Amino acid sequence: MCGIAGWIDWEANLTHQRATVEAMGDTLACRGPDAAGTWLSRHVALTHRRLIVVDPEGGNQPMIRERGNQTYVITYNGELYNTPELRRELEQRGYFFRGHSDTEVLLVAFMEWGPECVHRLNGIFAFAIWSEADQSLFLARDRLGVKPLFFTHQGNTLLFASEIKSLLAHPAVQPEVDAEGLAEIFGLGPARTPGHGVFRGISELKPGYWLIYDRKGMHKHQYWALESRPHPDDLTTTVATVRQLVQDAVERQLVADVPVCVLLSGGLDSSAIAAFAAGALAQTSSSPLNTYSVDYVDNERYFQPDDFQPNSDTQWVWRVSKFLGTKHHPVVIDTPQLVDSLTTAVKARDLPGMADVDASLYLFCREIKKEATVALSGECADEVFGGYPWFHREETLTAQTFPWSLSLRERLSILSPELLKLIRPEEYVAERYREALAEVPYLSGENPDEARMRQMFYLNLTRWMPTLLDRKDRMSMAVGLEVRVPFCDHRLVEYLWNVPWSMKKCDGREKGLLRRALVGVLPEDVLMRRKSPYPKTHNPAYLEAVRKWLKEILEDSASPLLPLINVDTVKAMTKQEGNLLTRPWFGQLMTGPQLFAYLIQIDIWLREYRVSIR
Repeated sequence: MCGIAGWIDWEANLTHQRATVEAMGDTLACRGPDAAGTWLSRHVALTHRRLIVVDPEGGNQPMIRERGNQTYVITYNGELYNTPELRRELEQRGYFFRGHSDTEVLLVAFMEWGPECVHRLNGIFAFAIWSEADQSLFLARDRLGVKPLFFTHQGNTLLFASEIKSLLAHPAVQPEVDAEGLAEIFGLGPARTPGHGVFRGISELKPGYWLIYDRKGMHKHQYWALESRPHPDDLTTTVATVRQLVQDAVERQLVADVPVCVLLSGGLDSSAIAAFAAGALAQTSSSPLNTYSVDYVDNERYFQPDDFQPNSDTQWVWRVSKFLGTKHHPVVIDTPQLVDSLTTAVKARDLPGMADVDASLYLFCREIKKEATVALSGECADEVFGGYPWFHREETLTAQTFPWSLSLRERLSILSPELLKLIRPEEYVAERYREALAEVPYLSGENPDEARMRQMFYLNLTRWMPTLLDRKDRMSMAVGLEVRVPFCDHRLVEYLWNVPWSMKKCDGREKGLLRRALVGVLPEDVLMRRKSPYPKTHNPAYLEAVRKWLKEILEDSASPLLPLINVDTVKAMTKQEGNLLTRPWFGQLMTGPQLFAYLIQIDIWLREYRVSIR
């Protein structure tokens, strides 16, 4: 993976702007610690930071290819998993290749097919290609938004980058937030609206979109979307197809010229990936697959099971590792590390995020990076197969809002009256919910229950899943670790989208279809293990640490957080114990300690980014 950035300006001579565009690229050094490059022309400046994964010698960027009198230049972040097939087809069409990188194959694919090349790509990507003869820039992002891409358009200028911090490094972009941005932060929380960059004037190129910018202006096009159609396969065929698609996705995503590992929780999703990866590796190597798990100091001592997290991961991690014969590496995080990394997590995401869940993932990835450069993760299986509790509970299925927004009114009690009046969060969330439902591609003839489940899957795939993908990308790339997500293979997502809910929950279990598909691949007890989310710390020392930090913020008259919150209400919360600190604040995903940490992250963000509220 890498970091990309660029600047197009029809009125300026950018050949003299190397320092500015390289400063944009320098903010992305963590994404690409291995190499850097910049390419300048009169009206365009492209920069790249490289993490070497494939073809160390032949994959440097920005990469230039010429055909006749036409010059094409690419800066690219991502990984193509069908590179061999594309390369063979392009060679048959008369092209030659200097190396074996997917970057070169992608560039040549654009030269041959233009924007239509995106339909041929199996992978995760965000890239820009400049056509010198046409004086046009082509930007594209992968179908599900695994790789990030932000931009800002001001007059005759377009700036783009992998991360917001890179745009903010340009003197024309200021860290301003208006009422809508604040509504994203305080109303929707980590689950941003697709396309919304929170900062004023900054947008995200939505998943499944490409953009062309030339002298005629900017044109965006959606090249991929979920399509609803009748599912023709019976259950037996569906189970076999799912198994084949998951296995193929995992095996394709093992391609690398650097060490590859798997993130293992002992749950169904990560265990499936580890099983297929271990099997594939055994065909080509005598070395065992390396797996990694995360836990917290004293978590076994303080862990209390509940409906959302019925058991801890430790025993299951070792059960699966022993079964598959992996070389396992447990990573154990201590409370002081976790608290300190709340700041790092904000800087990695450029926004307040998922509090300690972000911070712990950053620390986890930092340890993995010491031994590996590429990791495979079980992220997104719950969105694709319907694994979350909210797929199965009447109160969430009948609620006319996002399932993670059921506690919105309680959360709003911590906001100041002035902020509530400014952002009108309940109205804002309701409107965003209506917009999401208006996008759902319904299937003619579906009964109301089936249509509602289609809505739930759409909300999860397009509103919640990007939150987790953002988290995974920013926290891993902050340490130069490339994390791949086989369950986001678009072929699998497209297939599962039209599988009826009765098949997905076969055998009366969440992700029953996936469990059936893995019979014979994993032990029976692992197949039957109840879903357990990414682990959080249960150590009371963490609660006390964030409580103390938040109290200090509340006593700091210079804190930019104070005008935005109801200080008396939050102060009262910091003094309470018990139920207040365990009840849900983001649909069971954020309890009291996480809420404290989220407010801390907002304070960090406002200070560190010198955010101006307009």
